[in-house]
Amino acid sequence: MKKTVVLFLSLVLLLGCLAGCKGGSKQAKSGELALTGEELACNQPTADNYRVFYEIFVGSFSDSDGDGVGDLRGIINRMDYLNDGDDNSGKSLGVEGLWLTPIFASNSYHKYDINDYYSVDPAFGTMEDLKELVALCHARNVKVILDLPINHTARMNQWYGNFVSAHRQGRTDDPYFDFYSYYTSGEPAPAGRSYAAVSGTDIYVECNFDQGMPEPNFDSDFVRQTMLDVAKYYLDLGIDGFRFDAAKYIYFGDNEKCVEFWKWYIGELRRINPEIYTVAEVWDGDGITDLYYPALNCFNFTTSQTSGLIAQTAQGGDVNRFTAYLNHYISRITSLNPDAMYLPFIANHDTDRCAGYLPSFNGRAQMAANLYLLCPGSPFLYYGEELGMAGSRGSAQTDANRRLAMVWGDDDTIKDPTGTTYPASSRANAPANEQAADPDSLYTYYKKVIMIRKANPEIARGAYSALSLPGTKVGGFTAAWNGSTVCVLHNTTTDEQRLDLKALGLDRFTVLNAAVGMNDAKLDGTTLILGAQTSAVLR
Repeated sequence: MKKTVVLFLSLVLLLGCLAGCKGGSKQAKSGELALTGEELACNQPTADNYRVFYEIFVGSFSDSDGDGVGDLRGIINRMDYLNDGDDNSGKSLGVEGLWLTPIFASNSYHKYDINDYYSVDPAFGTMEDLKELVALCHARNVKVILDLPINHTARMNQWYGNFVSAHRQGRTDDPYFDFYSYYTSGEPAPAGRSYAAVSGTDIYVECNFDQGMPEPNFDSDFVRQTMLDVAKYYLDLGIDGFRFDAAKYIYFGDNEKCVEFWKWYIGELRRINPEIYTVAEVWDGDGITDLYYPALNCFNFTTSQTSGLIAQTAQGGDVNRFTAYLNHYISRITSLNPDAMYLPFIANHDTDRCAGYLPSFNGRAQMAANLYLLCPGSPFLYYGEELGMAGSRGSAQTDANRRLAMVWGDDDTIKDPTGTTYPASSRANAPANEQAADPDSLYTYYKKVIMIRKANPEIARGAYSALSLPGTKVGGFTAAWNGSTVCVLHNTTTDEQRLDLKALGLDRFTVLNAAVGMNDAKLDGTTLILGAQTSAVLR
């Protein structure tokens, strides 16, 4: 099939620019973009959190010192790949935010069991490297959020050492005596939870995720303040926000108490930075994530992974079902919190990579990208997704297979995590250096979809209204923002579709502003001819 991206920039769009923007109407040839950097910039929303984020599993991304482990300097070295700071260059992926998995000192490869929250793990670099990365990102209008696991620590953490010492010595007045959640021998063990014996004592400490990950006691004001101080430290350093791991386990099995905690915690952080970016991992259905939205945004798991609505729709499903769900979801979460956003993703470090069920050779990867990148809110893509990188737990049942080394194709010395069993021959369609030079690659496709999203800020920020197109799987939505409205339509089927815009009440949209997909789109009067597996943006 023919992979095409066409972007038409109209006079109507240009008239919406801020005072001082220049330029005139321009038509794009197939496969080209008709935007200059100045024109693109004048259509950007003001600094906010409606951004495309890129999750980096730090130890697997890029190695700067030859030890085979990804590091912060490796990310710095690859910033031109992620965002070169020039919207007009067309040479970078164009992501607007980075989510770094834990960078703190830890004995594990994944770093979710933290020894010291105030130190960068030596394998990843230094605090100066982190400061340099943040400064570079900010210079390019890229935000940086850190993965902050506070639900559990490592046993090697000094806080745990202090806790054990206080119990062994009977120092009940020590603030660390109640730092972790525990029960005493002879008491009934709390139902449904996992505990581990603490040697030299008569207590058992709560460890629901792993015997080596004791869980702090958030009923303790000292614990709360300690964890608040950690976040404050990194906000003062320039970090823009956090992804909070295992957010619904702060109080195991008690969502009400968890939400109370997050309301307090996020409220305190907003005193420091009112525009802080926060997102919670509440791995559950909407009925549970809704409980957390009054406190902070949550990743949407209903639309993610192989069984999620994004994948189902991209595989030829009914777009109307997807947009109707989003319409209801967005309405519901914004009623709970006016600042709520839809935060979609397809896969991340805890799930099988999406290339296994959304291949690019048949257009399904491309349609999935259209569905969630040309969407409201703040989407997250997983490193290597733009290359079609594969990886799954497989028969070995190891998450290391989901966190494979980025396939650069150059002299990067990055290696897979220990325990990887996924075959090297199945990693990606082609390495990054080849795909960056290929106008028909999946990388180039992602890059151009992100550019279309940036050129039409209504998509991310606007008031969302799902369309109802009965009798067809073609569907879409309108988004109104700042006095302007766009219409986004998706055809996930393998057949060309002809839409009578007048009959659908959409004839006010007279300009085909962008078309992206496996085929082309054409606006003939009030008839939109939308190619198979193709999306269109109308004005």
